[in-house]
Amino acid sequence: MSFPALGAAAQPSGQMPSKPGAIQGVVLANQKPVADAVVRLEPENAAGTAETKTGASGNFAFLGLQPGEYRLVARKAGMQSRVTEVALSPVAEQRKIDLILEDAHSLPPKSGPRPSAPAEPMEFADAPNFTVAGITDWTAVGGHGSDSILRTSEALARDTLTLQPQGRRAASGSSAAVDAKESEAQLRSALAAAPHSFADNHRLGEFYLHAGRYREAVPLLRTAYRIDPDDSSNEYDLAQAYQGSGDYKQALECVNELLAHHNDAGLHRLAAELNEKLGQPLAAVHEYQQAVRLDPSEQNYFAWGSELLFHRAVWQAQEVFREGVKAYPRSGRMLTALGTAQFAGAVYDKAALSLCAASDLNPENSEPYIFMGKIELASPTPLPCIESRLARFVREQPNISQANYLYAMAILKRHELAADTQAMHQAQALLEKAVRLDPACGQAYLQLGILSYSQRQIAKAVDFYQKAIQASPQLDESYYRLGVAYNRIGETAKARRQFQLHDQIEKQQAEAVDSRRRQIKQFLIVDSGPPASPVP
Repeated sequence: MSFPALGAAAQPSGQMPSKPGAIQGVVLANQKPVADAVVRLEPENAAGTAETKTGASGNFAFLGLQPGEYRLVARKAGMQSRVTEVALSPVAEQRKIDLILEDAHSLPPKSGPRPSAPAEPMEFADAPNFTVAGITDWTAVGGHGSDSILRTSEALARDTLTLQPQGRRAASGSSAAVDAKESEAQLRSALAAAPHSFADNHRLGEFYLHAGRYREAVPLLRTAYRIDPDDSSNEYDLAQAYQGSGDYKQALECVNELLAHHNDAGLHRLAAELNEKLGQPLAAVHEYQQAVRLDPSEQNYFAWGSELLFHRAVWQAQEVFREGVKAYPRSGRMLTALGTAQFAGAVYDKAALSLCAASDLNPENSEPYIFMGKIELASPTPLPCIESRLARFVREQPNISQANYLYAMAILKRHELAADTQAMHQAQALLEKAVRLDPACGQAYLQLGILSYSQRQIAKAVDFYQKAIQASPQLDESYYRLGVAYNRIGETAKARRQFQLHDQIEKQQAEAVDSRRRQIKQFLIVDSGPPASPVP
């Protein structure tokens, strides 16, 4: 997208052509314009390299350029854009290029003494070939195996939407808070002195937007919009403020107006998010697809694949995530999402390998371990590589309750058909540690009860089941197991009560699942479909 009020311009040395060309655009990060980013322009012959900094709205411009081929890259504070190659024809030409900042460590390495174009993501012409033609209701929801597997798959699809790129950190600190207060006071004072100033309304509105104070940002940015409706940067901020305040309809109107003038990937992605919030998933998935066509970035691949997976287009989500992994092999969340999609498609071993690979990229990141532990629990048989990775999870983060619980369950699953006393003791010790670390870990109490019951320690099992119910009142299996234990010791009235509670909770949970499925429409796909049998 191109915003008005261009920042400082620079031009390479050499004789100016009679009809000069120009390259201009915006530097963005997380869909927001970035000020004071350094933009470097390098001609193909490496002579006359120029640099400039972006203005307040993220804009940059290189004017008076000779015809030829150029390389363009932006950098700021450990972030860098991908190198973009731009060609200017002999005819006076103005090229508009947006540069997206990413974590510099996630980009492919450079080669040679000067910036070279990194391995590009796949051309979109080679992308998965399918069309989302419509939606249907929850009764068409697809799945493989038991209802437990399907529920796990649906839960992980929802969790996939929350996965964040590695390296993202939130800024904090008391000194920053003091500076923010001083800045707010200065901005409010400036606005009081000039209440009809576009710049002062915009600056204070932008301050509130970045501070997450969306309802305070909206009237200021709206006032700035009335003063200057042609300022695209302000309208983009207004759309984000509307989104943050929950007014998705107004936000989408702003984005659609911007898209009428700027066919930008970031705007398409924002439009997709808003359409999903407004209950229009068909429009959302088409916007995500368009975003990838314009910019096949890691973020856009991930968002498109996640939307497909969330709406049960399982095989198509696998295609998108596979291509995303090819383009961004160091993306842990892309591999995690691919594993989730493969599990949803009953390619269980492949799902395990993808999640294990995700955990290997960054062993300190807990998300792939938690995903793999959940698919291990739900899968019909033990899966490859998972137990050893969960053992590493415990070694790396021994004080996380869920790490101990998931590793214990992997051990129990592997030995459930064989009486291995040493393994049982190891699993029991891990479960006991899990509940010490987190007394609200009802699942661990439940498993301790099951172990005690199998050892004919009925009173101990009853105690663990009761603790499981106290920690997790909606854990229906605990009621059933407690009823069985009461029956075993002849307390039939108590047993009957526990069975009744089990049936009530199970019914409530089934109704909740049905209600959730009614709200999530499933995509109908044409020109593609799942293969006859699962393939790698």
